[in-house]
Amino acid sequence: MNYNIELTDICKSFGNLCAAKHISISAHKGVIALLGPNGAGKSTLMNMIAGFITPDCGCIKIMNTDICQHPLECKQNIGFLPEGSPLYADMSVKAFLDYVGALKNANRQQISQAIDTAQIKNVLSQKIETLSKGYQRRVGFAQSILTNPPILLLDEPTDGLDPNQKEHIQKVIRKMGAKKTILISTHLLDEAETIADRIIIMHKGTIMADGTLTHILHQSKSLDLAEAFKKLTSK
Repeated sequence: MNYNIELTDICKSFGNLCAAKHISISAHKGVIALLGPNGAGKSTLMNMIAGFITPDCGCIKIMNTDICQHPLECKQNIGFLPEGSPLYADMSVKAFLDYVGALKNANRQQISQAIDTAQIKNVLSQKIETLSKGYQRRVGFAQSILTNPPILLLDEPTDGLDPNQKEHIQKVIRKMGAKKTILISTHLLDEAETIADRIIIMHKGTIMADGTLTHILHQSKSLDLAEAFKKLTSK
């Protein structure tokens, strides 16, 4: 089977800290929730898949292409919303999306579609630095989907959003998951339960569980995801 994302025996250390220990993941279409306590290695893993951090060993393939050997080709297939999205705070929302769109060769229709999907049309003329955290997050989400890439990596995509905004973005992610591979990192267990087809729980750079919610509950002998998370990440 051809996978959109394929990680084989990935390792990464920062000094004495091991952020990824022999991680292997294969993913086709669907929404995958990446869970774990702070320091579990979630953001490091996302950054390695995105091509911003090079693993110490192992192989990462994007659409069957090695990202270490062909980084530009692979990155064209990825939309990435990093933690604390690095927006240009002094630019207006419109100027920022036009700039990123030019870098990604997005056409006007794609930019307009991303604006509508993220529901940010009413703040296009505002400088990013004047926006609330929730709106800044939605601007970051808009830039990640500009060219309709087959893979989305979303680090805390609903962070700072109010309940209505959160529900909207979750519905968008869920709908997109029918045609894309979407990996979201989140601290919200209910979010993982609501939108994920598959859940991966990490702890200290290691994958502790990987499967559907039903599979993880059965494997950990837990009544709910909160109990499973506690059991798997408290060792």
